[in-house]
Amino acid sequence: MGNKIVAKNRKAKFEYFLLENYEAGISLKGSEIKSIRAGQISIAEAYVQITEEEAWLINAHIAPYDPASRENHDPLRKRRLLLHKNEIYEIWQAVRSKGLTVIPTEVYLSNGLAKLNIALAKGKKLYDKRQEIAKRDYQRDLDREGKR
Repeated sequence: MGNKIVAKNRKAKFEYFLLENYEAGISLKGSEIKSIRAGQISIAEAYVQITEEEAWLINAHIAPYDPASRENHDPLRKRRLLLHKNEIYEIWQAVRSKGLTVIPTEVYLSNGLAKLNIALAKGKKLYDKRQEIAKRDYQRDLDREGKR
């Protein structure tokens, strides 16, 4: 089985310079994984909180799973990320010393398991965003001229 992307943080590349990527598992309840398989997850406003020993996914919205209405989960609860201790320590050091932030970029299913791609990121300034928009518009104009 391949990877099936369930949710993407589309604004991540526009708002941040993505420096380094990590793959993390997510500790989920049964109704949460069923809801994710149905595509009912949003990571647009989510972020990752790192302590010295653990990593947590905060503010990710996983919709309640209707058939499990009696045993449903809280849609915005904190979810533990499954990373190796040395990866957590690397990320924690980068956040603490370099002033970087950790953001989720995409959620996907790999062999039936939910995985989260997280990235160390540095925020873009307004002029960086304007340059990116100008470059994208210029490239679009070139493509239009090439088709004619």
